[in-house]
Amino acid sequence: MRRRRFLQNLAAGTAGISYLPSGWRDDAAPLEESSKIAPLIEDSGSLADVDGHTLLCEVQYSGKNWKVYEDLRTRDGAIVFLSNQGTKRVLPKSAEAVFAEGEPPYLGLNLDEIGLAGADLLADRLLQGGDDPDPAAVKSAAPPQASNTKERGGGFRLPWNTLVGTRECFDTMPVFATGRTRTYHPEQYFSEITQELAAKRFEGLVGGWMPAVRKVLPLSDSSYLEIVVFGDVEAKDKFIVQTWHRTARVENGKMTKVVYGYSYPAFPPRRKDPAPEAFYRALLVFAEYWDRQLHDASPVSLPDETYVNMSRHAIARELMVRPGGVYPKYGAVDRDYYGSEYDGFQDIFTSAVYTNLEWGRFTAAKQIIDNYFGDFVDEKGMINMRGPETAQFGMTLSLLARYYNYTRDAALLQKHRPKIEATAALLEELHEESLRLPSDDPGYALIHGWSESDSCLSSKPMTWWLPYFANSAFASRGLKDLARVWPEVHGAKAAASESLAKEWLKRSKALEDAMVAAVRKDIRHDMTPPYIGPFPGTSLTFRDSLAKERPSPQQWPHRPYAELLQADILPADLANLVIDCMRAYGATTLGVVANVSRARPGSREILGFISYGYAQMLLRLDRVEEFLLFLYSHHYHDHTRGSWTAGEVSDINGGTALFCIPAQQTIPLLVRWMLVLEDSDEEVLYLGKGVPRAWLVSGSPIRIENAPTRWGRVTLELRADPSTRHIAGKILLAAAGKPAQVQVKLRLPLQSAFSRVTVNGHDAKLAGKRNDTVLISTRQQKQFDISAQYDAS
Repeated sequence: MRRRRFLQNLAAGTAGISYLPSGWRDDAAPLEESSKIAPLIEDSGSLADVDGHTLLCEVQYSGKNWKVYEDLRTRDGAIVFLSNQGTKRVLPKSAEAVFAEGEPPYLGLNLDEIGLAGADLLADRLLQGGDDPDPAAVKSAAPPQASNTKERGGGFRLPWNTLVGTRECFDTMPVFATGRTRTYHPEQYFSEITQELAAKRFEGLVGGWMPAVRKVLPLSDSSYLEIVVFGDVEAKDKFIVQTWHRTARVENGKMTKVVYGYSYPAFPPRRKDPAPEAFYRALLVFAEYWDRQLHDASPVSLPDETYVNMSRHAIARELMVRPGGVYPKYGAVDRDYYGSEYDGFQDIFTSAVYTNLEWGRFTAAKQIIDNYFGDFVDEKGMINMRGPETAQFGMTLSLLARYYNYTRDAALLQKHRPKIEATAALLEELHEESLRLPSDDPGYALIHGWSESDSCLSSKPMTWWLPYFANSAFASRGLKDLARVWPEVHGAKAAASESLAKEWLKRSKALEDAMVAAVRKDIRHDMTPPYIGPFPGTSLTFRDSLAKERPSPQQWPHRPYAELLQADILPADLANLVIDCMRAYGATTLGVVANVSRARPGSREILGFISYGYAQMLLRLDRVEEFLLFLYSHHYHDHTRGSWTAGEVSDINGGTALFCIPAQQTIPLLVRWMLVLEDSDEEVLYLGKGVPRAWLVSGSPIRIENAPTRWGRVTLELRADPSTRHIAGKILLAAAGKPAQVQVKLRLPLQSAFSRVTVNGHDAKLAGKRNDTVLISTRQQKQFDISAQYDAS
């Protein structure tokens, strides 16, 4: 009923209205133009240089006449729109091989041994030497997704690997390897297109990050077929995605054949293939549409723009996957995972709220929270979904506090106050149950409950009703974070909220103490490195349990480990120990959290979703090299190459993976945190903490504007001049003296060291193992200029 009512509202046009949260605070808004940091080096470029480009046609749009050019001299030449009023629009094109290139995979190791080993052999190999991992080596460490998909008899069966759509449409359109959709087949016009040819294709996008699919199928050294597909953003269909198509043969820098299409094959005389002018006008409208959809995302510049584009593409993909841009969906296209039985999945909610908040998309975050608590949370704090995941209740409370800290929108939280407080009460009740256990019970004072939603699908679901450390850790985090804001949320009615907040803080501390004590007690020091199970009282390691016990109580250990770390309740020594345990005993693959199952030869899997909490803790602990390995491995081995479709679980043997949107949102979270990361409890803001060493001294800008934090918006820019070995940095805070301290990480190459660093003209205080962290006491200032001179040893 709730789902039907929501869809009816969307059809009436009420759910997609853009609005600002009530109570929007001044320092949450973008910085005034006059107070923005000017780029350290101005872009001196003028109108796009179209010398040597091919003039395709002219189109009319928005009262202007546009000439459309394309650079066909290179395979990835841009499409350029130039208007008669001097404005321009450049849509770059990308392409990446979907097949394995270069060296044999697995870095010379045997896949059977990799699958059976407890240790993450590939991560160990990539991290040896202590420097940042080489992205090219990470890329070659395993074959691309779907590169080994064959039918019986040796033929190819290539599934859909990407999709197109719009925010407004309630469905998406899959695009297959050959460039066909469910309604349009380019091979009808180009007989050269085959599954075998598509297996050796290059994939990419048109527009950098925009969801315009591009496929390049090489025919020879000087010729190729190019297929471009994108959703019609002007279409009004509720469920049907109308699609634009261009299929072209390019030979020696010239289009020798091109066919334009719209959704279906022609049916003359009523339905005819569109003219070129219609296609390019639609492409221009498409580009402006997607710019509007992401206008509020924090602008980011990096030496490798791939990670900016992947981040923005992930946000765009979520808008396409969610009906009306708001209603939750776990996957797309296939019943797994587009079916309604997944809609209330907590991970859809938490990953979406987290991503949109971190990228400054407050309106989207508000709509998602309002929808979820309106349609998927009842008056008892229970969710409308099978198999609630206990730790996710605590994470939900923490994210609601983050939403308020970023936006000061009290009205939304007041609206859902009964359900929010019921969610907290649920955790309190579960904690009270644990206190009724005998004091010598391993689970005493620890919250029991399912960790994984799939627990409820078993014939004996209570097998996994266990005192996972993560349950108590995230309950502690959620109650603590919410308690800090709850009285302020309710203003004049704060008396009752203050009393409730005090009780939450008290319980949070009790949970933290009990959980930390239980972890310390449960450490197996007889193993090297020491071993910690996902819950207390285990006699077998998780891999041994999976091999010997049916059913295994330790099934799905990857989730409670990742959530335990993300809650950020463990002291640093224990957090490090958990990570070392995961890496040594089978819970990571290529440096990413593994989808843990029984060890078997020829297979080892990456957990594409929910694993971002592990990466965040790597960054907090200054294990930056491992953080970067996670970033690169997730990019190359959990996403399809070029089209960037993220898998829920991806095997490193070149097979296929099921798409899910929480996995897609991992990269934007990591990119945000590498640049801007808050301390969970202290008045400390970390900037540039995860920037690769090579990026810092590349000479290209590293910049993020208006990144939201609980102290307001922050802007950071770093740029090196390699010729003079000088790094200039600028930081702008929204309010003077907030936070109390800013720590800026300047990760020089290992052979280099700083000779002098100043902040606002005064010698800076440095910290860290390599004296690479600039400590800034903000006092009453909000702008800071960093000057750093470095030498090569």
